[in-house]
Formats: sequence, C-alpha cells, structure tokens
Amino acid sequence: MSERRAARAAAAAAAENQQAERRRDPREKRPLLVALAAALTALVASATVIAVVVAVFVGGLARSFDSGTDVIADAFPAGDRPAASGSAENILLVGSDSRAGSDLVDDHTAGGRSDTLVLAHVPADRRHVYLVSILRDSWVEVPGHGTAKINAAYAWGGIPLTVQTVERLLDVRIDHVAEIDLAGFADMTDALGGVTVQSTEDFTSRGHHFSRGPNHLDGEQALAFVRERYSFADADHTRVRNQQAFLRGVFEQALSRGTLTDPGRLQEFVAATSRHLAVDPGLDAAAIARLGWSLRDLRPDDLVTATMPTAGGGTSPDGQSVVLLDERDRQSLSQALRSDDLQHWVEARPRP
Repeated sequence: MSERRAARAAAAAAAENQQAERRRDPREKRPLLVALAAALTALVASATVIAVVVAVFVGGLARSFDSGTDVIADAFPAGDRPAASGSAENILLVGSDSRAGSDLVDDHTAGGRSDTLVLAHVPADRRHVYLVSILRDSWVEVPGHGTAKINAAYAWGGIPLTVQTVERLLDVRIDHVAEIDLAGFADMTDALGGVTVQSTEDFTSRGHHFSRGPNHLDGEQALAFVRERYSFADADHTRVRNQQAFLRGVFEQALSRGTLTDPGRLQEFVAATSRHLAVDPGLDAAAIARLGWSLRDLRPDDLVTATMPTAGGGTSPDGQSVVLLDERDRQSLSQALRSDDLQHWVEARPRP
C-alpha cells in the first residue's frame, strides 16, 4: 500500500508541476528562445559577410533604420542617366566629415568635401561583392563646373552632383547611394567592442601608433586609422587601403560569435550606424533585406576590394596637387562594370 501511495503522490506532484509550467509567464522562457534563435542566426549568417550586416539591419533597422536614418530626398540627378545594369546593382558609398553640425549640409546638397568614395558593385550572379575605391583627389569632369578634384562635386552640389559625376566618369547607373559621417566609424567600432584591421605599414597618427600587421582598434583609434594620409609616401593610396581594411574588419567583427549572440551589442551597433547614415528613399530596410537574402551564399573571401587605377600625380592649371586618371584604365573599368564582369578585371590588375 505504501508503494501505491508513493506512486500516486509522485503522479500528483508531476501533474502539479505541469500545470505550474503552463501557468508560468511565457516571458520567463524567452532567454532560452533568444539563445536558440541567436545560435540559429549564427549558423546561417556565418555563411556570408554581407548577409550578416543585412540581418543586423533587418532586425534593428526595421525600427531604427527607417526612423533614425536620414533620407536624401533628391539623391539622384535630373536628366539623362546611364541605363540600369540589369540584375546587377551599383551602390555609391560616400564618407564625409561634414554631415553633422552644419546647416549647409543637412539637405545633402552643399557643404564640405567628401573624404571617401566607394562604388559597391553587386553582380547579377551574387557570387561576390566588389568595393571599388575612387581617390578623392582624382582629376575628373564635374558636370557644370569643368575639371576638378572629384571630392569638389560634394561641395558644389552635394549627393546629387556626386552621383552625377561618378555616373559620367564610369558610364554606369548608380542604383542606390548611402552617405555616412566618418565620425560614425568611431561609434560603430565601439559598439562592436573594437575592430581588428590589417595595416600594411607602421605609422603614428593623432597620438596613436599602428604596427604593420593586425591591430585591434577602439573607436578613437579607428577614426585616426581611416583618416591618416600624410604619414605615407603614396598618401591617399595607403589611406584608401586602410579604409578598405577597416570595412573588412567591421564585417568580420559583425560576423563574430561574440556579436551575433549578444542582442545588446547588436542593438547598439544598429543605433550607432543609423544615427550617422543617410540613404536614398529606395534603400530602406525592406530593400536591404531583399539584397541580403540574394547574397546568402557568399563567404567572407567573396568581399573583393579594389581601387580605381591612376596614372600618377600631377598639378592642375590652378596649382593644385591632383591624381591623374588613365583613359584606357577608366574605359576598361567602365566596360567591366557595364558588362557585369568585374571579376576578370580585378584578376587582370596587379596587386598593390
């Protein structure tokens, strides 16, 4: 009898536990669900650099991207423009020190000069993403202003004239444009807990020393790293390589397990990015989600960086130090972009 009583008591206790479990506030189970979701996200997102960044945007920027990010209402020039590149996409990334704190540039149509110009080319097959940097002192035709350094386009006409200048230079259509205040690089870096970059040289900038090889940077160090140009014999060429190294470091850190499994860090990264970003009206969270899904099979090494070829330095008629472009190189890059065959162009270029 005692055994039967014990069995009934155990059954009753088990039933009570089940009822208590059902009565428990569902929010108490959320930490486990969050952990499982984060683990699944890590497994899926580790396949691609771009998709991870997009996944971050989709989760947080669906709320803070569309509400916290500025929209450049008139991002594209009026009049004739190059034809669209089919299923390929060209996104112009503009880095500037002048977005914040200036009434002249709140509408993205006038102000200081852009420090960074990168054309992101996403081919139709989605097997790579190419980041092609354009040196800011490149001597080019600026529509309506004659020849000048390419970064003067931003000062004279903001984002619309910058887009028009790049479109004329490369004879390709810019599908989207995003502008980020370079100070945002510091906030993004700190939000990620630091970023590791590969430096090609030893140098010191703004009180920070950088060694050749890997360097783990906080936000202040990252800003010094991407801005420095005077420490290098080839000036802006190494500066551009450092900026490319920083972008790669951000992507790799965003992919890291420590970031993907830390909702607080992800939220902070989204907030740090969106408050320094301005985009054209078509580049909203939904568009980024679609682009990210199309790039889901990429691997980290599929992010390819390059720099628009130059023909060396020169002096403008008014005495400015400028970077000259080779017409044959310009045409070959333009043709590669228009034919959506940038991989062969990259492979044919000598490595720096």
